[in-house]
Amino acid sequence: MTNKLWKRFGIGALALASALTLVGCSGSPADNTSSSDTTVPSSSPSSTEPDPLAGLTSSSDPLTVLFGSSGDAETAAVQAAVAAWSATSGIQVTATPADNLDQQMAQGFAGGKPADVFYLGTGVLAGYADQGSLLAYGDLLPNKSDFYPSLIANFTYNGTFYAAPKDFSTLGLEINDDLWTAAGLTAADYPTTWDQLHAVAQKLTTGDVTGLVVSGQYERLGAFMVQNGSNLMSADGTKVTANDQSNIDALAFAKSMLADGSMKFAADVSTGWGGEAFGKGVAAMTIEGNWITGAMNSDYSNINWTAVPLPAGPKGMGTLQFANGWGIAKDSPNQKAAVQLVEFLTSKDQQMKFASAFGVLPSIQSAASDWKTAFPKLAPFMDAVSYAQSVPTLKGSSQVIGDLNNQLATLANTDPATILNSVQTELEALM
Repeated sequence: MTNKLWKRFGIGALALASALTLVGCSGSPADNTSSSDTTVPSSSPSSTEPDPLAGLTSSSDPLTVLFGSSGDAETAAVQAAVAAWSATSGIQVTATPADNLDQQMAQGFAGGKPADVFYLGTGVLAGYADQGSLLAYGDLLPNKSDFYPSLIANFTYNGTFYAAPKDFSTLGLEINDDLWTAAGLTAADYPTTWDQLHAVAQKLTTGDVTGLVVSGQYERLGAFMVQNGSNLMSADGTKVTANDQSNIDALAFAKSMLADGSMKFAADVSTGWGGEAFGKGVAAMTIEGNWITGAMNSDYSNINWTAVPLPAGPKGMGTLQFANGWGIAKDSPNQKAAVQLVEFLTSKDQQMKFASAFGVLPSIQSAASDWKTAFPKLAPFMDAVSYAQSVPTLKGSSQVIGDLNNQLATLANTDPATILNSVQTELEALM
């Protein structure tokens, strides 16, 4: 995922649902990862086994890869990865960072010449699948069983596993160490409940500093809903639960913090997202994903900070999960090579390189231990996968969430039930 695109989440544009660029206030995660050469996994079947890719198109055409990038680090990492595979496979590959991924992919599909491989967000999966643009190749991957089940679910539509999860992220609570200490707080005071979060936010609010600053949108405030035992939709995606009393109560809690000034939205402190407010020192705490690390390392390296799990709500631990995948165009003249490239890009060694370069969580379970060893200060983000829930992936839900975010911007002066009743109606219409 890329930091740039998650900033778009931060202002409510849910187009790609991808992006990241990793808590530690001392040094970049890149300093902790092995630089050993990557071995390209082979997809060649043995002479005694049928080729699972035999039914795919195959040609001498070069492959094209289109991706959304957070900046130079991600661009360099993706291009280096495809170059390594190209050198070993002998197949030419061109990887290009998109100026506007959604627009460029739409133009490619309309013109019959889409990129062979591309970043695929959960928010656009259903639309692309319904129009017949995607190759459903997930079940062909030999490492399918290594992906987290929740991520496989993210890229499964109408029972078909369309695309390999590329990476994912979860939300955590980021704390400014210096402001925390100045307030007389220690690690023993890290909040583990809503009441404790509210209390420390009040204590940290002084002068130009607000205790907690978050982006005013579902993609952050929705974590409170999960902590209270619900979400906009049921976990299996079959029922709309937006106006559950649990969700109303969750937003009411957020509204109570807004009311006494212990929490503010990023726009209210003249910043574009929670990470910017945190980096500029006007927020003692924020709620962001592991993508914040790129911004902290590159733009706000003077801030000493720590990441901890989000506090539990009345119904337990909860956070939101965001995922990105590798899409393959159904019209690709070289589907077989495209699948082999994706197999390489989702290998353990390569995912660890991506994690080092631009802060993502690997999508495969076998990399979890190595990742936590390499980035121990970021372990809360990986640990949260066991209780994280995804944003809705229902076709058309991106627009509904955009409308919800517009309403949440006025939460301080709006009845939570009024907001969520409208979302209930809109999502039910999509169902």
